Amino acid sequence: MRASLARTVPSLTPTLASISPLRLTPRRAPLRKYTMAPPARPHITLYVDVVSPFAYQAYHILRTDPLFHPLTKTYIPIFLGGLMHKCGNTAPMRIANKDKWINAERLRWASHFNIPISPSLPADFPPNTLPVQRALCALTNNPEGEEGQAKLIQALDALYEAYWVRSESVHQAEVLRGVLEGVFGREETERVLSAAKMEGKTRLLENTERAFREGAFGLPWMVCTNAKGETEGFWGVDHLGCVAEFMGLEREKAKGKGWKALL
Repeated sequence: MRASLARTVPSLTPTLASISPLRLTPRRAPLRKYTMAPPARPHITLYVDVVSPFAYQAYHILRTDPLFHPLTKTYIPIFLGGLMHKCGNTAPMRIANKDKWINAERLRWASHFNIPISPSLPADFPPNTLPVQRALCALTNNPEGEEGQAKLIQALDALYEAYWVRSESVHQAEVLRGVLEGVFGREETERVLSAAKMEGKTRLLENTERAFREGAFGLPWMVCTNAKGETEGFWGVDHLGCVAEFMGLEREKAKGKGWKALL
């Protein structure tokens, strides 16, 4: 019986001859495409408050001087009083001797760069600019977009001229309303002033906190990113020469006696 089963059941043990040789085909790893990161776009963020004459001057130079035309700029309204308090800083007008020097400095830089400015300080200087700055923050829901920046520039141009050239009390409600109506019309101005009470207030707090996080302790404060992707903060209109050098601009081609005096 066992013999017959052995004859009928095929052997399950393979022979060497029955095994096909294993062929290994090398697999190539997929080629990875590496792309170089595009160079950073040179950019300057300038924090502003209408109360600061030096922020006005830095704004005017960044806006109008041909040296800065190749750069993109973003203007961000903050409340300087809140920033100074957060830093434990003291306003120049409250420091003996500096209060007199700072006014001479204001006129000196305005003269060097041909910036329109009143020879005397506004009668109520320095005012509480919270209403102005909240209104600036309420102009648009996208303040750093192209349209938002265009509206902000229109408003800043008008407010700076009203306060620092004509010495108008722009922090007073009716004066502020009149300046904004001259730019945006009555209906849009009403919307902005209404939004300033909530949205503008919140955004102004956020902007001021952002300026503090980015190193600001006064105005003008400029956060600059050059073509190498390097970012650095600069304070003061008198340091615009350092800004130009950091941004890789050809300062030697700049015109005007102001550029010879800058750090």
